[in-house]
Amino acid sequence: MAREVRTGQVRDIRQLPKAHLHLHFTGSMRPATLMELADKHGVHLPEALTSGEPPKLRATDERGWFRFQRLYDAARSCLRTPEDIHRLVREAAQEDAADGSGWLEIQVDPTSYAPRLGGLIPTLEIILDAVHTASRDTGVGMAVVVAANRMKHPLDARTLARLAVRYADQGVVGFGLSNDERRGLARDFDRAFAIAREGGLLAAPHGGELAGPASVRDCLDDLHAQRVGHGVRAAEDPQLVRRLADTGVTCEVCPASNVALGVYDKPEDVPLRLLYDAGVPMALGADDPLLFGSRLAAQYELARDVHAFTDQELAELARQSVRASRAPQEVRERMLSGIDDWAK
Repeated sequence: MAREVRTGQVRDIRQLPKAHLHLHFTGSMRPATLMELADKHGVHLPEALTSGEPPKLRATDERGWFRFQRLYDAARSCLRTPEDIHRLVREAAQEDAADGSGWLEIQVDPTSYAPRLGGLIPTLEIILDAVHTASRDTGVGMAVVVAANRMKHPLDARTLARLAVRYADQGVVGFGLSNDERRGLARDFDRAFAIAREGGLLAAPHGGELAGPASVRDCLDDLHAQRVGHGVRAAEDPQLVRRLADTGVTCEVCPASNVALGVYDKPEDVPLRLLYDAGVPMALGADDPLLFGSRLAAQYELARDVHAFTDQELAELARQSVRASRAPQEVRERMLSGIDDWAK
């Protein structure tokens, strides 16, 4: 496909400033780090995590989603000490810096790590300390989205929402809801999201990935989502697409993840162009690079190579990611200025 050129060369995607708003904690890990931590802690990993290639996944049925979760849980079991947490966060920031990210909001359910790290509060404090240290050392602005698990009781989500609000001035900027959206109802978690919103946190639940447009609508109606994790299945409902565009709710779209999990068969089937042309704000994200094999810049390259996004359109995607972030105003202004410079 034809590409724009700049003095005879394609602009380098990695030089384009961007915000990364959809990255899961364990899923951000480098494969080599996973192997080293497994060896350190004597954890036997499934062959799918040790082959050197991203595992073959398809999560559109219950069995496939269970396998995906089993692999994720195996990787998570290798994070056992504060040093492990600091390493993961530092390396995630380094990878983002290399991809041109100036702001990273990493998503985590601290209950998953709490049994080995002394409880919920110590775990979140370790994570936030790691985020502050990594941000200082790499220059990438960082914050945390605390995410509840849809597969657990809504009361657990309320506990997490209160914890997230408690640390709203120390690096927590949002509250999410992850795991299989085909299970349970969004409205069961409405009180948790109300607690988070009342505490000044952004509402960013998952929807419109494994389930269709109705799950996006539920995120909007029941949880008052300001961003939707994934959201791509909204493309199946023109009225919902118009609603997202009119209200400016950003979809955190993860193209490589969508294909890896079987939501779409091929990269060209991901409705990036449809959503963009309809005016739906998007923030491209890598989701779980450990399992899907590609990081942030690769999502922009996919938009360019497969969906024929011009460099000006890629710049606008980057702007949309910055506008949807909870980055401080001075960081947003610096990044937006850098995007304009890249696109000249």
